[in-house]
Amino acid sequence: MEDLAVTARETGLSKSLSKSQVIMISLGGAIGTSLFLSSGIALGYAGPSVLVSFAIAGFIAVAMVFSLSEMAVAHPAAGSFGVYAETYLNPWAGFVVRYTYWFAQVIATGFEAVAAGLYMTYWFPGAPVWLFSLGFAAVVLYVNCRPVNNFGTVEYWFSFVKVTAIVLFILLGLSKIIGLGTAPVGLHNLYQLPGGFFPHGLHGTWMAVILGLLSYVGIEVIAVTSGEVPNPEVAIPAALRTMAIRLFLFYVLALGVLAAVIPWTQTGGSVTVAQSPFVKVLTLSGIPYAAGIMNFVVVSAALSGMNTNVYLCSRMLFSLARGNYAPSVLGRLNRAGTPVMATLASGAFILTAIGAAKLTPKAYAYLQGVALFGAIIVWMLILISHLRFRQRHKAADLIVRMPLFPAMQFAGLGLLAALLLTMGLDKDWTLSWIVGVPWLILLTLGYFLWKRVVAARGPEGPVA
Repeated sequence: MEDLAVTARETGLSKSLSKSQVIMISLGGAIGTSLFLSSGIALGYAGPSVLVSFAIAGFIAVAMVFSLSEMAVAHPAAGSFGVYAETYLNPWAGFVVRYTYWFAQVIATGFEAVAAGLYMTYWFPGAPVWLFSLGFAAVVLYVNCRPVNNFGTVEYWFSFVKVTAIVLFILLGLSKIIGLGTAPVGLHNLYQLPGGFFPHGLHGTWMAVILGLLSYVGIEVIAVTSGEVPNPEVAIPAALRTMAIRLFLFYVLALGVLAAVIPWTQTGGSVTVAQSPFVKVLTLSGIPYAAGIMNFVVVSAALSGMNTNVYLCSRMLFSLARGNYAPSVLGRLNRAGTPVMATLASGAFILTAIGAAKLTPKAYAYLQGVALFGAIIVWMLILISHLRFRQRHKAADLIVRMPLFPAMQFAGLGLLAALLLTMGLDKDWTLSWIVGVPWLILLTLGYFLWKRVVAARGPEGPVA
């Protein structure tokens, strides 16, 4: 299969990520801070029916990531879905996808930094959240300015901590449910509390899908790494093989244990959160230092999310610069093949997001809404790009093939559109539209301005 012309622009990156690193990075990308902290908010919306909510969100995520991976194996590139949108849709789509995703990840990184600061108050109740947030951001930026295999190693161990902790949490929760060594908790918290399994009706269940989708954002990293792995045709399929099983195990099963062990009415509110409900469960377990250990895990999860998001931000800016959509300096690589300038530029905006969080009482919920609006737009364009991709390529020629094509793509698009509409009508999520819609308008104006500048300078003139 011929390489895309736009893919060839992104040469020079160090292809030093290993297969095991890509597998663990993709797994870590699917297990973000949202599982540990937003689960309390999701339970506040839906109660025990949050299991249905996360299953729906997981279906959308599987449809998107398989579609994306088909294209990533065929055309490995750091710009990934931005490159595919530019090629299979039009240059405007590629411009909007990359800048929107970069913006969403900048905000998401700020959100992870705020979450990490919140977690640290477990040990340091009087310490300012913003101080920890800035310190963590500095460390993560340093890691991402190093050769990419350093990023891979750090993210590998962060992901290992998360996976191990979730497995142990599930086993511990199941032991309490069935009563190994203690009185059995049983499953009555799933259906005997006021309202039963659907305490807020189907509306509450649907609203929690938004939180579920936000939890899965970051799974796209599997495609972005394709530009820095020597054998994407091997590494990416290996990371995909058990994706659906992982999503079920680490989300639906973990949330089921959480809802069974602790009443959903005690896990958080619908728009605010102060402590991970996972920590609350382990506090009730009576295991010495268990809550502190889990708090360490959720801090690691937040740092992992920051680490991955900075990586994603830098690669999107690098791709934009190589495509002549951003200042050319952002497309430069150091001797190790790392886009340091793109990383530092993203870091400046991330620090701005952290500063805004300090001034906004409901920063956690606001940052979620803004990031999610951009992520939904990107996911929709990924699915549309894949539909066009399949029109040009025979399924038999593809190493990775999306099951149930095109039914899953259309179902995913319909669900994403419905979620966007819901966010626009709900007072808790309206901010995402207030910020997201003007952002898309601004990007569109910027795109046409860019075209005029390029036309004036000639096709070879860089946009400074």
